[in-house]
Amino acid sequence: MSDRLSVLKTYKLFVGGKFPRSESGRVYEVTDSKGNWLANAPLSSRKDGRDAVVAARKAFSGWSGATAYNRGQILYRVAEMLEGRRDQFVAEVADAEGLTKAKAAAQVDAAIDRWVWYAGWTDKIAQIAGGTNPVAGPFFNVSSPEPTGVVAVVAPQESSFLGLVSVIAPVIAAGNTVVVIASEKAPLPALSLGEVLATSDVPGGVVNVLSGRAAEIAPSLAAHQDVNAIDLAGADAELATALEVAAADNLKRVLRPQAVDWAATPGTGRLMAFLETKTVWHPTGSLGVGGSSY
Repeated sequence: MSDRLSVLKTYKLFVGGKFPRSESGRVYEVTDSKGNWLANAPLSSRKDGRDAVVAARKAFSGWSGATAYNRGQILYRVAEMLEGRRDQFVAEVADAEGLTKAKAAAQVDAAIDRWVWYAGWTDKIAQIAGGTNPVAGPFFNVSSPEPTGVVAVVAPQESSFLGLVSVIAPVIAAGNTVVVIASEKAPLPALSLGEVLATSDVPGGVVNVLSGRAAEIAPSLAAHQDVNAIDLAGADAELATALEVAAADNLKRVLRPQAVDWAATPGTGRLMAFLETKTVWHPTGSLGVGGSSY
């Protein structure tokens, strides 16, 4: 009989492509569906949230400026890396959500496929979100989508991995960067996802993962002047109302909570939710060849 002690995993945040502990030094216990201890997760502070926003803003210009094709390649690479660590995520999801191994495997497989699905949309969304517009006059104009900026996301509480991927992937596929607050009761799959992203060519700061209490972290993100939009997918009614009020201070785009079957094939709604439209006007005929935009 071996007397070797197993090496327990230390879960950390994922901010700016690195793995810091919470600046507060706090942790909280994560248990499985039966109350058995699984690990200690970092209990993020508002300062951690501000650090994540700084990292996301720093990464935004490079990520939004990358070609859509390149972003698609990187999202596909995430799927590849997840496929190689499938067994780990199946075990974590089973523990987190109290699922059988078969049901957890179905969730993980769907999450991997979701990365591939959104990877395929990166260079196609402009074709349905933009186009030439009919104009009555000696000019024409063309509309094209551009990413909103830094998006804060409250991840779904019950779907610890498939729901998480379903709210992160469309945000970054559209060229935004993201700060996501993982499910409070089941953060481990989200924190492990950070390890996958770090080895998947995703530039540091494009995705930042925090764990802890959404009620503590999210209000400061919603009110943050450098956060451009917020997805309230995992917020309860009371928290969602408070975050909407905070977000109104600088006219953030807000995606309200809604009933979602995360296993269903997603539409383009979450891709479109965090895009802005830029319209370029161009004169024709005798008015010359100059153009303007707004």
